[in-house]
Amino acid sequence: MAELYMARTCKWGILRVVGGDVWNHSGDALITPANNRLSGREGLDALIHAKAGAELTQVTRNICLEMRKINAPPCAVTHNVITEPYDLAQNYKHIIHVVGPDCRRPNQDEARRELLPQTYENLFETLKDMKDVTSIVSPPLSMGIFAYPHREGARLTLEILLGKLDGEEDPGFTEFTIVVKEKNFISNMRTVYRETEDQLPGFDSTS
Repeated sequence: MAELYMARTCKWGILRVVGGDVWNHSGDALITPANNRLSGREGLDALIHAKAGAELTQVTRNICLEMRKINAPPCAVTHNVITEPYDLAQNYKHIIHVVGPDCRRPNQDEARRELLPQTYENLFETLKDMKDVTSIVSPPLSMGIFAYPHREGARLTLEILLGKLDGEEDPGFTEFTIVVKEKNFISNMRTVYRETEDQLPGFDSTS
């Protein structure tokens, strides 16, 4: 069973932070941290493509080719694309390819504090239209090979997700599970949570 690092219950649902690999969890939608080419060749995104199978990679390649015809990026930073889960269909109904800020690129690193919240807001807009999705499984966006600073990113991720789950408007989902393996991010998230717990929406339901 995956280790539970944190759980917090809010007005509309619960945020969990757990260990393990995303393909060993299940939910209505899986988030994969894509690049703007939807190439499925880097980091966790490459592993998810490998688990979902060659059909997924062909579909994202076709999206890329279609967008090139109009001289547009396959999926611009902060945006997302939905596909079928293919070989991960036992675990998920959909895969959502989300392009967060890549902090290896100076302009995106400088704008990261605006780009990451916008990435989540665009994701929330997508989820609002997906009536069969109430549970989401996701890595912490941009915290892998995209090199978002972990302490800052952990704080921002908690604030964004808990704020949505405790906001005035029903977000349409009731469970958001962040799956992490990177020990440095886990350590930073625990520290941030400990330091800011009394300021965060909802109540701790970890135990």
